[in-house]
Amino acid sequence: MRLTCVLALALLAVILIPTANFSQGGQPSGQMEASRSIAGGGVSVPGWTGKIDAKEEAAGMTLNSAKLTKDGDALLVTTGPAVTYWNPKNKATGDYTVKATFKEPKWMNLNSHPHPYGLVIAGNDLGTDQQSYLYCAAYGNGNFIVRGFGPTPFQMNGARPSADPAVNKAAGVGEPVTQEIAITVKGDKVECAINNKVVASYDKSALVTTGKLKSTDGVYGIRFAHNTEAIVTGLTITKP
Repeated sequence: MRLTCVLALALLAVILIPTANFSQGGQPSGQMEASRSIAGGGVSVPGWTGKIDAKEEAAGMTLNSAKLTKDGDALLVTTGPAVTYWNPKNKATGDYTVKATFKEPKWMNLNSHPHPYGLVIAGNDLGTDQQSYLYCAAYGNGNFIVRGFGPTPFQMNGARPSADPAVNKAAGVGEPVTQEIAITVKGDKVECAINNKVVASYDKSALVTTGKLKSTDGVYGIRFAHNTEAIVTGLTITKP
């Protein structure tokens, strides 16, 4: 009888453990708070547009549920739903490096756990259900992810975020943290560097393939997970 009771309690414990299904944002779905809708949202930077993730659209969110504004040369982003922003004129071809600096003024100010933000390259058919692009994003807790859409989500460094000492950590909740992110396409390699250290490198053939990228040529931009805010400066492209 005692053994039967122990087995029954163990089974009940297993049943009650929440399943950790990982989202494209890099967090277990059981830990994700609902996306907020940002007051006065929308895109107010001339030439720029964006698209929120399909799951956010299914939940009733729109592009106006997040906010992209500009202050001088800085882009100010507050989300809202997970979103990708771009200017169609910002195109990269051949060998190139796209970089930008992301400052989270108050780490985790809008969420209960770290959320990523970063660069997008190789954007094709953006804004449609056939869009494809790659992104490298950092978290303020020292982690990063490399993922994309082709058009379904794909993950290059696994379902969980990867830790790297190059990725800066905020001193605490409400404290600022800054990351410089760069993605380089050169020859047959695609690399992501965070704070001047390469944290991920891939053969182009592993990216430009069925279900992933159509090409490494395309539009570049920025991507933010839900319920996050940051200031983006120095978004530039250089050629070798």
